[in-house]
Amino acid sequence: MTLMQLFGAIFIAYGPPASLFIITIARNPLRVIVMMAGMFFWLVSLLLSSIWWFAVVPLRDQLAFALTFSVLFQELMRFGYYKLLRKAEDGLQQFNQTGPPDPTAPSGANESTSDSTRHVYAYVAGLGFGVMSGIFQLVNVVADSRGPGTVGINGGPPNFLITSAFLTMAVVLLHIVWNILFFWGCETKKYHVNAIVVASHFLVSELSLLNQQHLYTVTLPVAYCLLVLQAAWAFKVVGGSASSIRNALRWKVHRYAL
Repeated sequence: MTLMQLFGAIFIAYGPPASLFIITIARNPLRVIVMMAGMFFWLVSLLLSSIWWFAVVPLRDQLAFALTFSVLFQELMRFGYYKLLRKAEDGLQQFNQTGPPDPTAPSGANESTSDSTRHVYAYVAGLGFGVMSGIFQLVNVVADSRGPGTVGINGGPPNFLITSAFLTMAVVLLHIVWNILFFWGCETKKYHVNAIVVASHFLVSELSLLNQQHLYTVTLPVAYCLLVLQAAWAFKVVGGSASSIRNALRWKVHRYAL
């Protein structure tokens, strides 16, 4: 039973991000590099928050203190990574042109440093942020779930593991959406968008403190409502529309019919 719970939690939390990586990133070396760099920047934010937690001795036992500054450092590193990508655009473009063609791109199309390319970089970097965040968020819980024993056997909530997996998946996907919106806000100088992203990150992270009281009925709905709303916003930002969805579905139906 514990082994089933272990693999169930892994597939729920990391299945969608793994699918996104395989389908949209794995075949493009440039995107892999951008994603790995995003993971590195998230690790740097973790290092900074750890140093700050270690330095402020009186508040070490306050989880809210550590969580607040962890979010702050993550957003600072998100901005730092945006600035780095903007400065490295020419080099990335040269690498992309000399490397193998992108199999997902239309025939004869060459990527340039356009709005669409920057949205792709934002998406890939966001997946890197989200995957690394998700690994640190759930890995210890998953490792303990392998046994011996069963979740909830000592009076704890039996749905703790499955809830943690769904929350981790939401956070990973939210990082993708947040990155797209954050980068777009910086590009267009609409800094209220950046403020909304940071506030949303703080909201989801601080609400996770309610899990100590087993209030999963609060944290999960809020996280997924934010995910749906902001994903729709990000979809519109990158140029998506109802007609583009219909065209994509029509193309897939036509392809499978053949």
